[in-house]
Amino acid sequence: MLVAARREHLAALRSRGRDPFAQTRCDVDATAAELAARYGFLVDGQNAEAEGWSLAGRIASKRKMGKTVFADLEDRTGKIQLYVRKDEIGEEAFADWDALERGDVIGVRGFVFRSKMGELTLHVKSFAVLAKALRPLPDKWSGLQDVEKRYRQRYVDLIVNPGVRDTMILRSRLLSEMRRFIDAQGFYEVETPTLLHVAGGAAARPFVTQVNALDQEMQLRIATELNLKRLIVGGMERVYEIGRIFRNEGIDTTHNPEFTMLELYAAYWNVDDMMAFNEALIAHLVSVVTGGGTGLPHGEGTISFARPFARIGYLDGLATYSGGKYTRERLLDPGAVPAILDELGLPPSPTHGHALDKIFERVLEPHLIEPTFVTDYPVVISPLAKRKAGDPEVVDRYELFCANMEISNAFTELNDPDDQRARFEAQVAERAGGDEEIPEPDWDYVRALEYGMPPTAGIGIGVDRLVMLLANQSSIRDVLLFPLQRQHG
Repeated sequence: MLVAARREHLAALRSRGRDPFAQTRCDVDATAAELAARYGFLVDGQNAEAEGWSLAGRIASKRKMGKTVFADLEDRTGKIQLYVRKDEIGEEAFADWDALERGDVIGVRGFVFRSKMGELTLHVKSFAVLAKALRPLPDKWSGLQDVEKRYRQRYVDLIVNPGVRDTMILRSRLLSEMRRFIDAQGFYEVETPTLLHVAGGAAARPFVTQVNALDQEMQLRIATELNLKRLIVGGMERVYEIGRIFRNEGIDTTHNPEFTMLELYAAYWNVDDMMAFNEALIAHLVSVVTGGGTGLPHGEGTISFARPFARIGYLDGLATYSGGKYTRERLLDPGAVPAILDELGLPPSPTHGHALDKIFERVLEPHLIEPTFVTDYPVVISPLAKRKAGDPEVVDRYELFCANMEISNAFTELNDPDDQRARFEAQVAERAGGDEEIPEPDWDYVRALEYGMPPTAGIGIGVDRLVMLLANQSSIRDVLLFPLQRQHG
């Protein structure tokens, strides 16, 4: 019935030569937020009739009272009240308002005044209908609350839930700010392939596809790391990419199979230089979001991003938060970790590295709420990182955790081709042992290293999780415009 009524209204507009879908453009020279800022000084009953403005947006509500219409117009920046009088716009144009309803898109022109009730209002002198909403929007009081429907019909979610639109606009601005910060330090933004013969650079199962033109099976990238380091070998020295990554893994509040990653590599830096860069970038973004502050809301409290961030060693942290039970010796002994898994009630793991990851997630990660750099990772879970001087069982690597999430991963890059080849060979054995997340070795990358890669530090930052943190959202799906959903129906 509601859709039929709207189609009747469309027919009525068309019968008067007012087909909304015949419109091709609209002159717009202001937004709701700009007018609110410009005319905030107006007192009740005062107008700025000498200045005319054109706006466009969606009708959020309509109240017709005899020969007058009050409506709310909503654009990407906010909402402004409209005031329309029949004796000013003419009887024919005024009749169009009988065919307009919530959700329709219109363009208006008029001047600003403040009503006697104190509301900033646009006195409409002319208008045009730009699009007719043939489906009714969800009730404005209850909104669109079905979570699955919100994600599946994000276009409706953005219309009726302004907070969602604000989060997505914040995401856009944060990405721009990240680029500005990085560009200012002399980095080049580059693009590397999404389709690869071998998807490497991380421990994850790839998506597999077919390239018909080559009659060849390909994989979607699970990281941009190896190609970016090829560019370091080629002499570009400072490169980064903000790109989509694809991992054939589970979906939960911090994981989506398609996500955005920033990866950045700097020749002649080490892990300490990267840690300083990482801390400065995160603190800068927090300052941008908070208007110069250092604290972000989290749950019922606040997380402080005052520098310096906390630091804790990987092995030391596991020993501390296990009450001394999980010592370095036990953790680094492949024969001892099955007993630790059993003590924690965790299922057996196919490899030593996989077991360490599960132990870390259970024992240490729950305590990492404030921004904390976890340093000195075991070499067994760091196949691309350089060994720590004087301690060959660990590497120059850290991960930044906050709000119990990994935000970034960085290390001094392994640039010894012989050591890299040996680690790839060890991974071949682990893959054969049943760990499907271990990537196939990229032997051409070893060849690239044989041409000489300078000392280099690299970092990967999960952009979606970072936006979750900065926007105070608890699910990754609330910071992705189109999170992956099961096919409807």
